[in-house]
Formats: sequence, C-alpha cells, structure tokens
Amino acid sequence: MSRFDLVVWDWDGTIIDSVSAVADALIGAAADLELPLPTPAQARWVIGLGLHDAIRYAVPSLRGEQLPAFLDRYRVHYTRRDPDLKVFEGIPEVLRGLDAGGVPLAVATGKSRVGLNRALAQTGLGPRFIMTRCADEGIPKPDPWMLRDLGQVLQIDPSRMLMIGDTTHDIGMAQAAGAASLAVLYGAHDPDALRAIGPDAIVGSVPELADWLASACDLSRAMLGPQSAAR
Repeated sequence: MSRFDLVVWDWDGTIIDSVSAVADALIGAAADLELPLPTPAQARWVIGLGLHDAIRYAVPSLRGEQLPAFLDRYRVHYTRRDPDLKVFEGIPEVLRGLDAGGVPLAVATGKSRVGLNRALAQTGLGPRFIMTRCADEGIPKPDPWMLRDLGQVLQIDPSRMLMIGDTTHDIGMAQAAGAASLAVLYGAHDPDALRAIGPDAIVGSVPELADWLASACDLSRAMLGPQSAAR
C-alpha cells in the first residue's frame, strides 16, 4: 500500500531544466539596471522562492521604485529562453507511471500562476496534476502554506504527503508542514546544503528517483520508465 496519498512536485529544477534560465534572468535584469550583479551561486540559491523574495535576496541594493523595471527586464530575459526549456529526461515517464498507478500528483512552485500555466501548456504535463499552487497565490516557500492549502482542499493530511524538490526551500516547506520530503541533487541547490537540512530521502538522478518512488508507492519499476544503462 502506498505510503502517500499525494505526491507534490516542485517545478523549476525538479521537473524542468530551467535553473540556468532563472539565474541568468536575475543576473541579466540586474545588469540592465546597472545594479551590483548577484553571483551565479546567489542567483541559484533564490530559485524556489517567490519572485519578489528572490529579487530581494539576490539584489539587495534594488530600490522599491526600481522593482517594476526589474520585473519587466527579468521577464524579458526569461521568456527569451522559456520556449526552449526542456523537461528532465525520464520525468514524463515517471509522472505518467504514477498517474496510471493511481497516485495523485500536485505542484507547489515559486513560479507565478501565469508562468506555471504557460509551462504546463508548453510541456503538456498539465493533465497529470490534480491541483497546483503558486507563490503569488499565498505565502511563498519555505512557508508551509502551499502544502497546507493543498491538504485542506483535497482533505489530505500533510503527514500523508510527499514533497519532491531540488532546493532547501522545498525541504523546509515540507518539514514545516509535517510532510515527508525527497531531495533531488540534479537541480539548483548544492548537494551538501540539501543533505544538511535533513530531507527524508535523497536521490541523485531521475532513474534513482523512479526507483525510490516505485518502492514508496508500491508500483512496478517498469511503470515509471526505463532504468539507467548501468543497472
């Protein structure tokens, strides 16, 4: 019997390979406004936060009156690359297998509602998820609001949820909500930082993720796509 009644996914850096696009857009917007540039590491660290929180941490010298212009330049830089962003290899098969196996799926993301809806349409993954929550609809990560709201609407206790993400913000949200957490090491945050925060499980690749989910959700491994060549 599955250990989880809901598997919740982060988006950027977990489902879709967009970390460099987000980080480069933050750096590019700062350059356009002639502000001190965040380092690539600083820009990657804020991925997963709501956009306003991300900007405040990555570009602390930004003045309030500059925010609209910064947001505009960020969106220009990001949308240039948006159509070319790819889902990580193997993730569509994992989602399809979980869905076919009767495992309810959701998304909790730092993206805006407009941005997530565009991404769901572009990738064709929208039908896989029964519900989604975005940073601009409530309180962004690592606050537990998104998971608690999903639980309230779906009548699922957070203790029966699994949160999958690539940042400490994802894991912190899960821990604050009382949900299980699974960290993936192929996304935005440094593996040592993810290990230090203490997720319930850690995987280093999509095949490892499929192995772990097949066991946790009591599904055949074959349902979640091909295994790696080394196996």
